[in-house]
Amino acid sequence: MTYCIAASINEGLILVSDSRTNAGIDNVSTYGKMHPFVTNSDRIIVLMGAGNLATTQAVLEQLHRDKIKNVQTNLNNVECLSEAAAYLGHVSLEKQKQHLNAEGQSAFNPSASFIIAGQIGNEPHGAYMVYAEGNSITSSANTPFLQIGESKYGKPILDRFLKLDTSIDEAARCCLVSMDSTIRSNASVGPPVEMLIYRKDSFSFNEYYCFDDDSDYLLKLRRSWETKLREAVSALPGLTNEYVRTMRVSL
Repeated sequence: MTYCIAASINEGLILVSDSRTNAGIDNVSTYGKMHPFVTNSDRIIVLMGAGNLATTQAVLEQLHRDKIKNVQTNLNNVECLSEAAAYLGHVSLEKQKQHLNAEGQSAFNPSASFIIAGQIGNEPHGAYMVYAEGNSITSSANTPFLQIGESKYGKPILDRFLKLDTSIDEAARCCLVSMDSTIRSNASVGPPVEMLIYRKDSFSFNEYYCFDDDSDYLLKLRRSWETKLREAVSALPGLTNEYVRTMRVSL
């Protein structure tokens, strides 16, 4: 499985992804899910994928090929991120159909979902989640983040702490805790953990990080988070007799 996060806040973008692929209990390997594109200087575009690995690889290859051949629609000439998301959805659907027809097996599932994020020209930075069906959504003021893959374990901290006006450095730590919580609870998500911080209007990939499981920083973050959680639970209000009620018992 996979877990990827894209946070789009006022100061910029935080993109985080794991690197574990799982094709069965005895077939676990590592494959990066974060893919920055070399594009025209007026834009910066990053793709993250989850789902069938053959589909995500085929989609990436097609996007690169279209850009090199300068076809009618490619990542170098789309005018905005929403157009890039629509283009990505079209390519994804085509590759899923090809793989399904080639397999000819009803149990085979070629579906994949993607996050495409970045900034194009004078448009504001942002992120879109492209579903397996090809349609897409973007983040919002109330929910300034998108997730694909194994999202449920890391969502609570994002819901509680991530806001549009959260500082980009604090948001980055929040996303890393979200990833670490998912790794702790789901064996199909694992390191190395990649993180890219994009500060709006910078048009650069300068703030890229890659953390192995034994990374000093990741270990410090994990220990600090667990310690603070234990302290918070210990400080919660205690239960008293005034809240005791009579339980209804079925005969």
